[in-house]
Amino acid sequence: MVLGVRGTGEGGDKPPQTGPGSGVDRRRFLGYLLAAPTLAVAAELGLGGGESVAAERGVGTATRAVPSLDITDIVDLNDLLTVAALPTANRITIVVNTDGTVSFALPRAEVGQGITTSTAMLIAEELDVPLEKVKVTLADARPELAFNQFTGASNTTISTFTPVRVAAAVARGRLLEAAAVVLGEAVGDLTLKAGVVTGLLGKSIGIGALAEKAASAEARKVSVTLKERAEFRVIGTPRNRIDALEAVTGRKKFTMDLQVPDALPTMVCRPPTLNGKPGAVANLGAVRAMPGVTHVAAVSTGVAVRARTFGQCIDAVRALQVAWRPGSAEGKSDATVRKELKDAEIWLGLPAVTPSVEATFTFHFRSNSALETNCAIADVRPDRAEIWSGLKSPIVAQQAIAKRVGLPRDKVTVHVTESGGSFGRRLFFDAALEAAEISKEFGKPVKLMWHRADDSRQGRAHPMATSRVRAAYLGNSVLSYKQRHTSVATDLGHGLGEVITAFAAKLPVGDIGFSETFFQLSQSMPYDFGVYSRLLAETDKGFNTGSMRGVYSPDVVCARELIVDRLAEKMGKDPLAFRRDFLRDKRVRAVLDKVAEVGAWGRELPEGVAQGIALHNEYHSVVAVLVELDCRPETVNRPVRDGVAGPRVTRAICAVDAGLAVNPRGLEAQMTGGIMDGIAQTLTASLHLRDGYFLEASWDNYFYSRQWNTPPELKVVVMPPSTEKPGGAGELAVAASAAAVACAYGRATGTMPTSFPINHGTLSFEPKPTVPPVPPSPTDGLDHVR
Repeated sequence: MVLGVRGTGEGGDKPPQTGPGSGVDRRRFLGYLLAAPTLAVAAELGLGGGESVAAERGVGTATRAVPSLDITDIVDLNDLLTVAALPTANRITIVVNTDGTVSFALPRAEVGQGITTSTAMLIAEELDVPLEKVKVTLADARPELAFNQFTGASNTTISTFTPVRVAAAVARGRLLEAAAVVLGEAVGDLTLKAGVVTGLLGKSIGIGALAEKAASAEARKVSVTLKERAEFRVIGTPRNRIDALEAVTGRKKFTMDLQVPDALPTMVCRPPTLNGKPGAVANLGAVRAMPGVTHVAAVSTGVAVRARTFGQCIDAVRALQVAWRPGSAEGKSDATVRKELKDAEIWLGLPAVTPSVEATFTFHFRSNSALETNCAIADVRPDRAEIWSGLKSPIVAQQAIAKRVGLPRDKVTVHVTESGGSFGRRLFFDAALEAAEISKEFGKPVKLMWHRADDSRQGRAHPMATSRVRAAYLGNSVLSYKQRHTSVATDLGHGLGEVITAFAAKLPVGDIGFSETFFQLSQSMPYDFGVYSRLLAETDKGFNTGSMRGVYSPDVVCARELIVDRLAEKMGKDPLAFRRDFLRDKRVRAVLDKVAEVGAWGRELPEGVAQGIALHNEYHSVVAVLVELDCRPETVNRPVRDGVAGPRVTRAICAVDAGLAVNPRGLEAQMTGGIMDGIAQTLTASLHLRDGYFLEASWDNYFYSRQWNTPPELKVVVMPPSTEKPGGAGELAVAASAAAVACAYGRATGTMPTSFPINHGTLSFEPKPTVPPVPPSPTDGLDHVR
């Protein structure tokens, strides 16, 4: 039996109306049975999106606050994605199998954020089956899904929450109907619990035995009622990840774990500067004769090598003698890009006639490298192609690969694999496209892996940006707040996951319009700061950029919260009290109060140690972070081998309200990761640009949060559910934690920081050469054992 969720009214194709006088219960939905050999349910993933932000506004503001207007009060990027998914949402199915398991192919990418677990929880809740019986896999690229196969903007749980539950509820009802026939009892006398249907007379039958009996020979509509929140036994309870055991025991399969016949290790010798092109190769024959090497050829991104092992690939890459043509950032450095940004800045307007606070903040390039390096497997034949890779926009990837290898789109199969991290990196399919090109060139399957140095120097980077802010005030009122964010162009060529918006995002004129729309719909203003405006300007498309963890938010919010601290100082107010006075949303006020309470805001600390507090709201969720930062000389100047020390966050407290948290334990993990990202972006993590290339060449000299600057004390408080639906949580804590650390630094040192990360000016490592492009493999790790 196949069940589908239509989400339509009784007489037509419109969503059911709810509310007073509608005649339709808010929990009642329409689905349909589809013809199939076993029970399967179509899930309308776009149905029932997030509630309006305007409905979440607070109960009042400070008497002296001047109200501000914000477009995200009406609609934000997450709302746009949810609505866009509606037309194709009923094309995805939940299947009940004869072994008693339930299968669902999720059209999103699992990159460690735990969405396979939360999705399984939704199904287990409404279908009343054990969580371990729900098997969630990732769907292949399916162009007919359009906007429904895009992982971004923290949208997955928001857009799947209602429709997946509806589908599961339809399946549950059909199973009970089939069990009534088998057990000879009325449906109302049956109970379904833990995957077993039991009657009043004590007879029982498992759902596996009912899977075929419940199947339908034709499609028909079905009406279901979802559980109320008081009935939840799975949703809202802390659960371990369903893939945790496989992950910690090494049994979980990532791209490089897959065994595709004859797909041999492949790597690329890359240029010494960004996006340089290969010219003549002086020793092509000699490299082809090296041990294990099967193929060597120039491709669009460098010189590709295929060999029996990755070690042999590295040896060959290091041996290649290539004449390189110029790249897209020749001669550029941090200083030259900073000047470009200044020249491209949008005018802030005439100076305020009242007192004002103004500053310009600089945010340097940051790496999008994830824990799992860029990789893909490709098997391209004359008549077909098959690709395996971790992809957040597989529909766009499929289209681009088909064009690159000269095949019709329907002859290209793209499998989405689970990935070890993303940082926005998986929105792009650079490795998949490159692997397809190489496989076609060699006429053989390839297992392509980027070297760590490739990821740092030629991979995606968060663009360098500046944010200029001016806030005018008078007495205890903020009259206006203006922010002009200027950035190296962010590549949004993936669009919203399908080919139309991807094409629009690449148009010579359309790209800035797309970026500006993305910017406006992803930023919000939590304070009543009077006349409020924000604008984005972009420049310089010579860099490989990407949507890294919050895209614009970490920089925009960090600048804003620092200015908030300055305003508080000018008005003679405590930073916490100032924020409370101007907040527009009762949910934000609640998390701010909670983090201040748990973190003991204002407690006595040694000189050189200070607290910082900041907040952020996006996609129907809110978060506040309080940190304590140690800037004492003995901490800042402590010796750290092969690294930079500097200030250390000794304590971090986070309070988060993500609406109804499906899995509070997963939400806590998301916040913890976001805090680590924020600490890194403010204190240590950046790429140094010199002569057209980045100096960092791996994780050993790209200083993401390490143990020496990770807080010994960290606590995440998940607030009680404030809404009936989940909000976005994927990147929520990054901006608030980055800003809290910056504010703490300003209070501890007495000087507001304006350039990030704070240690960017200290080059604490010896840059590795660019020729050869990758360093030699380590030979003796025991050298560093104490």
